[in-house]
Amino acid sequence: MRRLDLSIIEYNEDKTIFGLCQQSNDRTQAKDIPALSKRYYEAAGKHDGEVIPFFVVSSGYDTGTKDFKLFIGGETESTGLETFMIPKGLYAKVTVRPKMGFMWGMSIGEAKRTFYMEWLPKSEYASSNMEYEFHTEMSRGKKPHIDILFAIQKVFDTRCLTL
Repeated sequence: MRRLDLSIIEYNEDKTIFGLCQQSNDRTQAKDIPALSKRYYEAAGKHDGEVIPFFVVSSGYDTGTKDFKLFIGGETESTGLETFMIPKGLYAKVTVRPKMGFMWGMSIGEAKRTFYMEWLPKSEYASSNMEYEFHTEMSRGKKPHIDILFAIQKVFDTRCLTL
């Protein structure tokens, strides 16, 4: 990825979404996401692709085990669905466009690597250990794109405290 299409935004309110959750891992996420998505659509009584906006949330990432909590859902409440709260606060929003219009996995992975390995270490922010893909109507069509939102917090510079 040559340039990260990134902006900093602030949510002033918590947002509750409804879906299903499971443990996942860097090694298994490529299979876990479609399987959990299918279970979510069945539980919500919807067909694949019918829920917009659609959220794919990763939280509680453990750098040692590479495990994290995976939550997939939408804004519509339904019996049998769990809730997840997207907290208010600062987010780095990265817009991702798939290579050749369909290679989402590769494009999303590249955007995440660039964010965590290049942008974040050089920024004045730290990760709050939660991110989500935000799929809307813009995820479809001839020029599709999604946003990935990374929860961040401003790093407090202790050098300013020395007298």
